[in-house]
Amino acid sequence: MKRFSVVFCLVCFGVLCLGTGAVRGEATGSIVGWGTRVLPEKSALENLVAIDAGSHVVGLKSNGTIVAWGRNDYGQCDIPIPNADFVAISVGGEHSLALRSNGTIKAWGRNNDRQCIVPAPNADFVAMSAGGYHNLGLKSDGTIVAWGDSTHGQCDVPAPNADFIVVEAGANFSIGIKSDSTIVAWGDNSGGLCDPPWPNSDIVAVAAGYSHYLRLKSDGTIYARGSNYYGQCNVPTPNADFVAVAAGGYHSLGLKSDGTIVAWGHNGFGQCTVPAPNADFVAVAANQYHSIGFKSDGTIIMWGTENYWGQQVVQSNVDFVAVAAGYAHTLGLQYDETIVAWGATAEGQCDIPAPNADFVGVAGGHAHSLGLKSDGTIVAWGDSSYGQCDAPEPNTDFMAVAAGWNHSLGLKSDGTIVTWGDNTYGQCNVPAPNAGFVAIAAGSGSYGFSLGLKSDGTIVAWGHNGFGQCTVPAPNADFVAVAAGGYHSLGVKSDGTIAAWGHNYSGQCAVPAPNADFVAAAGGSYHSLGLKSDGTIVAWGENYYGQCDVLEPNTDFVAIAANQYHSIGLKSSDAIPGGVWNTNDSGVGSLRQAIINANAAPDTSLIAFA
Repeated sequence: MKRFSVVFCLVCFGVLCLGTGAVRGEATGSIVGWGTRVLPEKSALENLVAIDAGSHVVGLKSNGTIVAWGRNDYGQCDIPIPNADFVAISVGGEHSLALRSNGTIKAWGRNNDRQCIVPAPNADFVAMSAGGYHNLGLKSDGTIVAWGDSTHGQCDVPAPNADFIVVEAGANFSIGIKSDSTIVAWGDNSGGLCDPPWPNSDIVAVAAGYSHYLRLKSDGTIYARGSNYYGQCNVPTPNADFVAVAAGGYHSLGLKSDGTIVAWGHNGFGQCTVPAPNADFVAVAANQYHSIGFKSDGTIIMWGTENYWGQQVVQSNVDFVAVAAGYAHTLGLQYDETIVAWGATAEGQCDIPAPNADFVGVAGGHAHSLGLKSDGTIVAWGDSSYGQCDAPEPNTDFMAVAAGWNHSLGLKSDGTIVTWGDNTYGQCNVPAPNAGFVAIAAGSGSYGFSLGLKSDGTIVAWGHNGFGQCTVPAPNADFVAVAAGGYHSLGVKSDGTIAAWGHNYSGQCAVPAPNADFVAAAGGSYHSLGLKSDGTIVAWGENYYGQCDVLEPNTDFVAIAANQYHSIGLKSSDAIPGGVWNTNDSGVGSLRQAIINANAAPDTSLIAFA
């Protein structure tokens, strides 16, 4: 089945970026994500031979390894070890299946209906299919093994259980093709979905959606059965020359022998609008609100709007210069000064206002976003129920932005901080004197607080202090960067150590040893990240969703961001010998030294802050 489916301190390429948002640099790279939202580098998709998709996507590579991205709150993107010898893949509701060359099946992800416990003996399988919360496995002797949720009888294979050659699992129903090219369907029979079809012959392939399915005949025609509320069963004419089919939630796809795709059914999210050029496709897949086409040159084309978990970002994961993480959305700033946004968008936090141009900084809050323009103005969009998107006048001369749960911060070129939005906890009341600030950060939890770094290396904190997140530990000196998590704070010292304070229930303030060589920090809800000068990331705190398991290879990172239960690193596509910050001809040997030098003789025209 194709599934129907903080505040942050970043170091950016070639610039010093000390606060929550991110400012563009001159080199470019790709974004890597882990935790509840997995995003691999685009290079990880090279040599794909098969792909299946739901709220997460799994791809099979020619060397027998698997890559996965998208939703990962149940570990459905955590590939089993060893990642080798796989020959087939299938994506279910919130779980994944993969078939090894030795005939065994690996299952991982959500296991609420025991769908990830393959029945014994786990052997002699030749094919498998993942449904909503159940699975089908085809044995070499032509029998089917079914396991997982069987509320609708979708695991009760009809007798005789023999002579099957193809299996396909839908949301709550199952289909098998027999060696005589007939099909058998069982499970949820709403609308006669599982009644014997007519004509029931010459069937070579089948695709199951949420409440309909497609069957492909040997003559290249398609027949559809089931719910037709959105026209997903009305195959367009000419109904001929099809070689493959895919069924989404309420739409359908057919691949023609000439490499073109025909799509029909629900198109409210553009899932039936195949991007041009509609040519050279060799495979198709679909889930609830988006579609996927696999080209002969190995490229992946996705369309529709199912991008809550970043499933579609991977195809354009290049040329990023900065990244920021909101509570459930992500913002990436590209080299051409445009913003790419993905994730939750119910409040419009991913709907970048036109013109999407001339941006040099980004920041993400709970359900709102901020963009800093090259002319020093701020653009804000998303939830503004507390006025967090109403940047105060004069909207000019800003050089950094930070977004909290429901409040926003802007740093002016004169070193003052402007705040707006929710002020329930005094998070918008900048303590006097409001001067000399070089960096800002905003707490990403619902109890708002704010941080400001002064040019003298001290940190000022205000707002909610119920967890001590605004009580900067002594000595409050020598800080060169600042970051805020949900209810804790982080500061990077000039000696490369990180100081952390505030809520520590999950150990998010317990910096792992050796506490040295850090150049940046970021805080999620209950976890923390530190970027080392050699381009590696250290993560600590809550790890229930894998938000502290940095994706390998853990190298070449130049920026970090975190929020809620996910983490993000920005990798450089340009090799930087000796780590993130190497000695140059001017004798500046590190990011920290550059900041120390700047603080000794501040000149904000030479340093870009965020």
